[in-house]
Amino acid sequence: MPPAPTAAEQLSPRAAAVWAALDPVVGAGGRLRVLDVGGGSGIFAVPLAALGHEVTVVDPSADALATLARRAGNAGVAGDVRGVQGDGDLLHEVLPALGDGGYDLALCHSVLEVVDDPAVTLREIAGALRPGGQVSVATANRAGAVLARALSGHPVEALALLEDRDPSPGRSRPARRRFGPDELLALVADAGLRPGSWRGVAVVADLLDADAGADPAAVRALELALAERSPYRDVATGLHVLAVRE
Repeated sequence: MPPAPTAAEQLSPRAAAVWAALDPVVGAGGRLRVLDVGGGSGIFAVPLAALGHEVTVVDPSADALATLARRAGNAGVAGDVRGVQGDGDLLHEVLPALGDGGYDLALCHSVLEVVDDPAVTLREIAGALRPGGQVSVATANRAGAVLARALSGHPVEALALLEDRDPSPGRSRPARRRFGPDELLALVADAGLRPGSWRGVAVVADLLDADAGADPAAVRALELALAERSPYRDVATGLHVLAVRE
């Protein structure tokens, strides 16, 4: 009988690099306590619960947590997924203390771009982990955003992003942050976490026309091949790093 497909093989090519990094952790055989910060709709939480893990999702949006509850119920894992309304920079206030040290794995995906202070949020997440616990951090990549704006015909906005300026200064809401690899690794290290090597997320998936008809399995294979190779990973849409609490 062939081996069961990994999470990376089952889910979207866009997220293949993230799941490939997580697979050795979540597929090692033990039941993990997972903390998903800002993952309210359950895109990662529900598949992780389906793999046999216990997942707590902290998100400020009641609507996102309602979506999480529906998705978990439809997948038959409602008993393994818990939603908590709250902010990532106040985890110590919204999470109950765990008697034996903390969470085994935390997810911080597409969160540092929008929080008030990324450093505070990462320190809160690090504090919720047990010693030796790991955190998966995924953020928007500045280089990828610059190229995307340039290729879509917006060179002024691309230059603003390159210089770390707001590409639309008249907007009513704060601009999303973008990060370079060195910035992300420094943030992670400053939170008391030891980062591994970084990967590019969606190196080519976001560049493909939806009508191109590319085979998803082939795109996924290409994403995995490029995720850890420069110069390709340098211009990916996102960055990902898996780090360990010392």
